[in-house]
Amino acid sequence: MDKKLYIVMVGLPARGKTTVAAKIKENLEKENIRVRIFNNGDVRRRMLQENTSHAGFYNPSNIEGHSVREKIAMINIEEARHYLSSRGQIAILDATNASAKRRQTLREHLTDHPIIFVECINEDRELLQASIIRKTKMAEFAHLTFDEAYRSFEERISYYESIYSPLSHKDNSITIDTLNNRIIRENVGVVIPYYPRIRDLLVSDWVKNLFLVRHGQTHYNLDMRLGGNSELTETGHAQARALADHFKGTPIPYIFTSTKIRTKQMGTPISADQSGHCTVISLPEFDEIDAGVCEHMTYQEILEQMPEAYAARSRDKYNFIYEKGEGYVTLKDRVYRGIKKALYLSGNSDNIMVIGHQAVNRMILSHFLFRRTEDVPYIYIPQDKYFHITSTQTRKVFELKSFLADRCFSCPL
Repeated sequence: MDKKLYIVMVGLPARGKTTVAAKIKENLEKENIRVRIFNNGDVRRRMLQENTSHAGFYNPSNIEGHSVREKIAMINIEEARHYLSSRGQIAILDATNASAKRRQTLREHLTDHPIIFVECINEDRELLQASIIRKTKMAEFAHLTFDEAYRSFEERISYYESIYSPLSHKDNSITIDTLNNRIIRENVGVVIPYYPRIRDLLVSDWVKNLFLVRHGQTHYNLDMRLGGNSELTETGHAQARALADHFKGTPIPYIFTSTKIRTKQMGTPISADQSGHCTVISLPEFDEIDAGVCEHMTYQEILEQMPEAYAARSRDKYNFIYEKGEGYVTLKDRVYRGIKKALYLSGNSDNIMVIGHQAVNRMILSHFLFRRTEDVPYIYIPQDKYFHITSTQTRKVFELKSFLADRCFSCPL
């Protein structure tokens, strides 16, 4: 007899529940496990003709709205039960399930197979704001201005906060930090089917296709100068156009750049050439290493004017820190946070692109390739090629590809 399981998502809006649910489904399906997601929002949009973007629909004091939302929940509960009573093996109920009362309803109706509650938490204010912005682009908010949609979704969250209650210690549950893929609490007192696979998935980065690009040639590159905010040269712009042509037929729904002009200029032609929706997000975590007092200098100038600093850097490039600036050793944490933010904000997108800098891209590669720290400053980061990275439970790929010619160097991890 097939093992069967209900996974019940729990958490406030915009905390990554749907992304986690999709991640679980896609990964387990690769192992020929039959999984289906039952999303309350999908039922709401299917069932109601009127637009429910207004926050008042979610007000607990709105008796009519509350009744409709309870009906929606019961529809999903019954559909999930029916799915597992036939050939289904895992049913994921994707909703806030914020109140103790709602979770009790789930327990009372889903008695035929084990239940595990997966609670998603993320209180990073910056990421929450970015997630709300992403939500405002949904079709149900199309008739509102951005400010109206943003305020409406914030108010919706506040209503859910007013009824939110912690999971009971009696529940089989796991609570995760969805930004860092970290288990915060685990309370599993019985054997849960597929649980070892699910838990491993929850704590792992999930990258289907990450295209890691360095900006094209800049005026500072020609002079061998550090840092700054130099623009692309004519050659750099030509590289940007070539990159855009290379990806013209590849959907890139999310492009992440640094806040520097050169990475934004590199990304502009790509986003402009995308036939589908493309969101460009600039993250300061992907800014190039801060050279402090050595900003705007050439290495020759550092040798002549600051020979001790030049010698110290030569001895230990990874641990060297520029005066009033950064080093690879201090860059690691902010770049790591940038990776987590990009993966979180892109949801479960098939393809994402990061356009960064030489030192930053070295740190990103070392995260996926597990290079020795002392070797990180010497990783090859060309301006006419990009790295294609896949890192899932079932597939690990690392490729260096040219976008200016057909040459390609590739090696599976």
